[in-house]
Amino acid sequence: MMKTALIFPGQGAQAVGMGRDLAEAFPACKELFDRAGAVLGCNLAQLCFEGPEELLTRSDNAQPAIFTASIACLEALKLEYPGFSFDVTAGLSSGEWAALHAAGVLSFEDAIRILVARGRFMIEACHQQPGAMLSVMNLDLEILRKISAEAGIEIANLNSPGQTVLSGRVEGIERAEILAKEAGAKRAIRLNVSGAFHSSLMNSAADRLAEVLAGISFRTPSVPVVSNVTAEPHGTLETIPALMVRQVNSSVRWVESVEWMKAHGVSRYIECGPGKVLSGLVKRIDKEAICLNILDLESLRSSQAALQGIG
Repeated sequence: MMKTALIFPGQGAQAVGMGRDLAEAFPACKELFDRAGAVLGCNLAQLCFEGPEELLTRSDNAQPAIFTASIACLEALKLEYPGFSFDVTAGLSSGEWAALHAAGVLSFEDAIRILVARGRFMIEACHQQPGAMLSVMNLDLEILRKISAEAGIEIANLNSPGQTVLSGRVEGIERAEILAKEAGAKRAIRLNVSGAFHSSLMNSAADRLAEVLAGISFRTPSVPVVSNVTAEPHGTLETIPALMVRQVNSSVRWVESVEWMKAHGVSRYIECGPGKVLSGLVKRIDKEAICLNILDLESLRSSQAALQGIG
């Protein structure tokens, strides 16, 4: 039987309307939005289902909102396919918290508390040290390392063999954009983000997150959870919070994470949450991978049928 990985999207995947039809169809999914809203002190369901988009996009809203929508997708899958199980899980950036929750490492409410704090700390770090991010297509990684060194910026996300994201101060990103195009990059696009995520400009956010995690109870994962920082499963229980702190200001090694899963027998990936970005990245890394998505009622039905047909 093939091995299955659950994968979860991070900030940027948010979309007004996410989770709405699942919440309407399944009371257990609606309850997740209510529970998250109770922790946050707001009507999260209304924000996710109706917007406004500019408020939903704010980091301290987007991160817990995407988490809640993603876990609602997983809950709907479990309800519709009671025999469902998975062998490993991973998430991109803030999506790694959904992966940890799915593996039983921390409670739903604790994950919400962490993510709203994480988002708030990132916003404040952006205000303290303004930055930007640049997505570069089809340029060799070694060339990008040299460009980053010359421009004084950092590599933030290794998303796929043909897509790498750079992060740093605005003037450094502007310089890197010029250098990347001169080096023959197919595309170099400034991302619509509020700062230099996954770089040393997020050091203050990482330090403050460490204080929050010190008060959280963590449990041993029920299945391997692949770390963005190491591209390998989290090790001892004590190292999980340390790695999740480092994740805030370290590169997201998504290519290597998928390669690790493939090398350990994973051939089917189920993306739970808004959008289909991760599935697209997985297919670029492993062209033979089977990718399913659960983001609404229609995709739940089609994924359920595919799971029952594949076994």
